[in-house]
Amino acid sequence: MTTPRIVNDALVMGESPRWHDGRLWVADWGAREVVAIDAATGAPEIVVADAPPLPFCFDFGPDGALLLVDGRGGRLLRRAPGEAAFAVHAELTGVCAPPWNDIVADASGNAYVNASGFEFPGGEFAPGFVALVTAGGAVRQVADGVAFPNGMAIADDGGTLVVAESYGHRLTAFAIGPDGGLADRRVWADLGDGVPDGICVDTEGAIWYADVPGRCCVRVREGGEVLARVDLDRGGFACMLGGDGGTTLFAVTSEWRGPDAMPEGRGAGQVVAVDAPAAHAGRP
Repeated sequence: MTTPRIVNDALVMGESPRWHDGRLWVADWGAREVVAIDAATGAPEIVVADAPPLPFCFDFGPDGALLLVDGRGGRLLRRAPGEAAFAVHAELTGVCAPPWNDIVADASGNAYVNASGFEFPGGEFAPGFVALVTAGGAVRQVADGVAFPNGMAIADDGGTLVVAESYGHRLTAFAIGPDGGLADRRVWADLGDGVPDGICVDTEGAIWYADVPGRCCVRVREGGEVLARVDLDRGGFACMLGGDGGTTLFAVTSEWRGPDAMPEGRGAGQVVAVDAPAAHAGRP
C-alpha cells in the first residue's frame, strides 16, 4: 500500500482513535488530553483536558455519551452529550485491580473494558481480564486469562467480540450472549510474531491491527491470512477506519524505545492515514 500521509504531528503519545461526528478523536496519553482532529486540515480541538494519567482509553455510547476509562483509578467515567463534567459510571476495582486499559461500547449501551492484569511498565506479567459494564453501571467479569489485552472490536452483526492479546500474538474471539456475557472462546487469528494493539473491523470482515514493535498496521482475515500491510516510521499503537465513506485508515503512531522510555514532547506522536480497500464496520 502507499506511504501514509501525516494528518497531525503534534501528539505526544496517541491511543484509542475513534471516528465520531465527522472527526477523528484521539487520546493523547502524553499530554493527558482527548483531542478531536479535523481529518482534512489536521487541526485539533482539545475536548478533554487534564485527563487521568495513562492509560486512559475511551469510546462513545449509542447515545453519544463519552465513556472514558480512568485506568489507574479503576473507574469508568461518563460525560453525557452537552455536559462539561464527567460522572462516575462504574467502579471497576471490584473485578480487578488497576490498571485498566481499553474499551469498546456496543449498540445497546453496554461496554467491555479490559485490564492488563499487571503493572505496565515494570511489573511482572500476569494474565488480564475483560469486564462487562452494563448501561446501568453494573460490572462483572466476562473473560480472564488474556495475555495483555489491548484493542477490542465488535463485529458488524454485534455477535462477536475480538480482543487483541498483545503478549499472546493473536486475536481472540468470543461469542456475545443475550445478556452481554462471553462464551465460545477461540483464536480468531494467530499472528505469528505480530504484537496487536488497537484494532478495527471492516465491511469484508477483516481486522486491522496496529503493532508497536513491528512499526506497522496489518489487515488480516479470520484464520490469520495477511491481506495488507502499512509500514510506519514509528510504533503503531492503534488504528481506526473513518473519513468520508469510512474508507480511510487512521493510525496513531509514536516513537517507542521500550516501556522504560515513554515518548516525551509534542511531535513524538502522529496521526497518519492511508486509503483502505474496505470501509469501516462494527464497533468502535
